[in-house]
Amino acid sequence: MKVDSHVDGGEREGIRTDVDRPALDERSDAWLVGRARELLAITQAGERGDLARHVDEMDHLLAQTRRRDEPRLVGQLLRAATAIRVVDTESAAAAGDMADEFLSHARDHKLVVLEADAHALRGTRLLMIGEEDDALSEVAVGLAMLDEKIEPDPMFGSRTWHVLMTSTLMDLGTVLAQLGVYEVADQVMKKANRHIRNGAGSHDISVHLLTRTRLQLGWGLRLERAGQDEEAAQHFAEAAAMAEGIELPFKESLFRRKPDRTAAEQVPVIGAAHALANPSSAHLERLAGLLELAPQRELIFVAIALARCLEQCAHVEEAVEALGAVQKRLHTTTIEQGLYLCLIREFARLSSIAGADDGGERTASALQLYVSELEAQLSDQRLSRKTTLDTRREHERLSRKHGAIARQALQDPLTGLPNRRALDERLEELSARVGGKPLAIALVDLDGFKGVNDRMSHADGDDVLRVIASTVRDTLRGSDMVARYGGDEFIVLLPGAPLRPAAAALRRAADAVAQLPHDLSHGVTLSVGVVSLRPGETAARALARADAAMYQAKRKGGNDVVAVSGDETDAPETVEEPATDPAWVLPNGT
Repeated sequence: MKVDSHVDGGEREGIRTDVDRPALDERSDAWLVGRARELLAITQAGERGDLARHVDEMDHLLAQTRRRDEPRLVGQLLRAATAIRVVDTESAAAAGDMADEFLSHARDHKLVVLEADAHALRGTRLLMIGEEDDALSEVAVGLAMLDEKIEPDPMFGSRTWHVLMTSTLMDLGTVLAQLGVYEVADQVMKKANRHIRNGAGSHDISVHLLTRTRLQLGWGLRLERAGQDEEAAQHFAEAAAMAEGIELPFKESLFRRKPDRTAAEQVPVIGAAHALANPSSAHLERLAGLLELAPQRELIFVAIALARCLEQCAHVEEAVEALGAVQKRLHTTTIEQGLYLCLIREFARLSSIAGADDGGERTASALQLYVSELEAQLSDQRLSRKTTLDTRREHERLSRKHGAIARQALQDPLTGLPNRRALDERLEELSARVGGKPLAIALVDLDGFKGVNDRMSHADGDDVLRVIASTVRDTLRGSDMVARYGGDEFIVLLPGAPLRPAAAALRRAADAVAQLPHDLSHGVTLSVGVVSLRPGETAARALARADAAMYQAKRKGGNDVVAVSGDETDAPETVEEPATDPAWVLPNGT
């Protein structure tokens, strides 16, 4: 995606922060996703002044994708709309409904990677409003989902799928790091490396390195609190190496930036990483400027880095003043406990050096003792969290495994759709309660599928079946059932649907399949026969009528939908039906 340049005061380039909103219905799906990524990049860089305006624009993008009614597109925009709201405490507190909608959408459409990310972002939100235990539970669920073998979703495309996997892993790792479970956070973030290599662009690489740099700095400061200075220095060195590695991708990222300056001069956590690894006077001017730009969490990194550089230059009093000023700024804000404790510890340490009399030294010594005792308690808390995380993760994994075994008995292993057994149970249930409610039954057969197997391979044929099954499923309502009937035939049950609207919905599904890229469908289309179950009619008889209608669609050349009303077959638009049940609304207004 091409990123338009933006100039601020003649110096800044990168993201557009003021966008003329064209008619969004004229924009492509890729443009909508790309613009959402731009808006996220602005907030990830810590530029929060126009957050309300960016959230409003994101909501306009989301509304447009809802009108297009493509589940994967809507899922990506729901993810962006949730992520942009959990960047600070105030907006996170109001983000519950959006986070819940994101989770429900991903779950309903079986978008497993997005569902795991929804749990991660719910965890982020809960953490920001002080619900740490609930945040840990959300992360445990997300991790358990990714512990399973997840096949790439071809409907996303390879690159997009790997980018989504990267984002999900990094979101989970970020929550774990903020909870102080650094070891697990590091393992999770390292898993993202493979997906970065397979699909990431410069911006994704930049975000990955930034997030891992924050992790290493937080980990190093925590180790210092525990008196493990050598181990802490190793993490600072690793953070500095990552900070060095970000320079090239940063120049091509979506972040706003001054093209004539390095990332270390513009991104607070990057500048802090270099300084904490090697404190010296060379960093002072840069850190002083970054202190004004840093968001809350990175403010602590920059303040401690600045204080240590001032200490190296024997300006201890100035270091104490700088830390004190930051402590006052953060005193009334919500900030992760362990990181805030690092700031207090550094303030106490330097105050003891700067103290001019015994009283001052004793006060600082007492404060350091308090910090040491508190660190011991936090260490126990971290171990408890790690144990709790492992227990909840294993419980969720076993629950999902048990549920998966139960589902497998009712699931077609190739397409993931309900199988013949599940269809029979559902059809029996719906037939028994039809009463005055209509029930449409459709038989779907694939045109040209045998040729795919003959010309290519059965593996290619399997891929086509998966893609088409997913497309039909995503096109219909959540309450409709799409089941594999056998071979290349599927049955669709549309409860509450009169014949005409049901035929229109199936026409929409057939069109969606016909419009798939050729490398996914290999030219396969659908022939569909649809009927309404009559009062007192057996399911077998209704299926036989649907089968006859499907063959009429075949004889007309395929890629067609034929509806049967009474004993005659008619095109959908000629079917006479009673008034539509108001409870049944066609997707996308069709």
